[in-house]
Amino acid sequence: MSEQGAMYHVSRFAAATPDRVAATFIPSGRTITFGALEAQANQAAHALRTLGLKRGDCVGISITNRPEFLSVMLGAQRIGLYYVLLSTKLSVDDLAYVVADSKAKVVIVSRGCFAAETPESLSQLGVKVCLLDIAQDGFDDWAELVAAQPATLPADVSRGRDLLYSSGSTGRPKGILKGLPDGAFDALDPVNMGAAAAYGFGASSVMLSPCPLYHAAPHRFANVTLHAGAMLVVAETFDPETCLKAIEALRVTHSLWVPTMFHRMLQLPDDVRGAYDLSTHRHAVHGAAPCPVHVKQRMIDWWGPIIDEYYSGSEGVGSTNISSAEWLAHPGSVGRPHDCAVHVLGPDGVELPVGEIGDIYFESNHAFEYLGDAQKTGQATSAEGWRTFGDIGYVDAEGYLYLTDRRHFTIISGGVNLYPQEIESVLLEHQAIKDAAVIGVPHEAFGQVALAVVELVDPAQASDEMKAAIRSFVRARLGPIKTPKAVEFEADFPRHATGKLYKRELIARYS
Repeated sequence: MSEQGAMYHVSRFAAATPDRVAATFIPSGRTITFGALEAQANQAAHALRTLGLKRGDCVGISITNRPEFLSVMLGAQRIGLYYVLLSTKLSVDDLAYVVADSKAKVVIVSRGCFAAETPESLSQLGVKVCLLDIAQDGFDDWAELVAAQPATLPADVSRGRDLLYSSGSTGRPKGILKGLPDGAFDALDPVNMGAAAAYGFGASSVMLSPCPLYHAAPHRFANVTLHAGAMLVVAETFDPETCLKAIEALRVTHSLWVPTMFHRMLQLPDDVRGAYDLSTHRHAVHGAAPCPVHVKQRMIDWWGPIIDEYYSGSEGVGSTNISSAEWLAHPGSVGRPHDCAVHVLGPDGVELPVGEIGDIYFESNHAFEYLGDAQKTGQATSAEGWRTFGDIGYVDAEGYLYLTDRRHFTIISGGVNLYPQEIESVLLEHQAIKDAAVIGVPHEAFGQVALAVVELVDPAQASDEMKAAIRSFVRARLGPIKTPKAVEFEADFPRHATGKLYKRELIARYS
């Protein structure tokens, strides 16, 4: 092991404290020690080599929240592979698209993935498919293949990395390509180290991850946790009370959330929310989607000033962050930039003054390109070379950034810009509403008008009277211009597991 890597890498902790628990999974209670995780990562690396993968090749990982996700990830990292994280909710057609686009040569699919419900159809992927915990003729059994491999470090190790895909909330997901890092496989990762320093990770930390590990942020925080020698607590599925129990029982110090999880936790009865000792909890980090102001305020009131927010994207071109103390002074902000600069540009590409809404761009040294799509890369790049995630917002006089919405979802009604996020935040304050989305639909006179699509806590309350009550509620808060012209009820929203709403599906449905 290199001298530099000896300071910070999962293999160091495996050598020093092999019997210490590296990860535990809830609610099943499955655990894996650092020693066992290191051995299984090496076996996974050997297995991938056995399948013919070499440095620069790509493996697809479609594995639910279980120990094998971690071992495959760590195995790929130590033999110079790209690994593409595949949502377990992808259809076979969507899986085929990402596999082909990423040029993955091997795909590992576990039980619990949507595509695994018809494993025979996976043959259409046109690449080697290994199944985990699924018996199906014609496919390699990943567990058997791994078990036959040595637990020692492979020869010719080198650093690999993730090949992330955008979530596809506004269209087909795109691969975010960055070069493979140089140096020893156990060299320090500056991104991991930066996150560890920012949130005070150490070997005594305990990190709760209730999100799917295939998403960018949970994947990143899993890496930060394991390479810092801390314990990772992974929720196999998200359940609000199970997470509260885990914070108390496992003495969780850090956690990662998305706003929809906060919303669900706040819906727990008061006696349940107050039944658990959360005193060890120091950093509750959230991001991935906008958090309504009233939801975040209630979370701070409940958990105290430990709520930390970040704003970034899979492209990694820049980020902001904000502590609870800062947020209370700047409610609604996603913070100030970290290791980058923020610019807000108008339609003509000219930078706008403080307080004016426009396209958000980051100026940084972090380069990327959309895999096989130079046009999309160019569309995300300003004349100055700054990059955007596609969001709009503004900066206040103190440099704090506020998001107003995705550029694609702005509603232009009679020449007036309406920002759905603002209206959605108000809708979610209504006690009868479980989830809400505001979209623009065609209108002969105004071009577009706002339509509110809501999911009720009690679907039996759906009625014309409820629609009128919801519109009156918004009107009282935002006035007539921002009040949706109509309300529709949905039984279940098309959301990504990270909380991002697939609005394009609603737009297609109601347009």
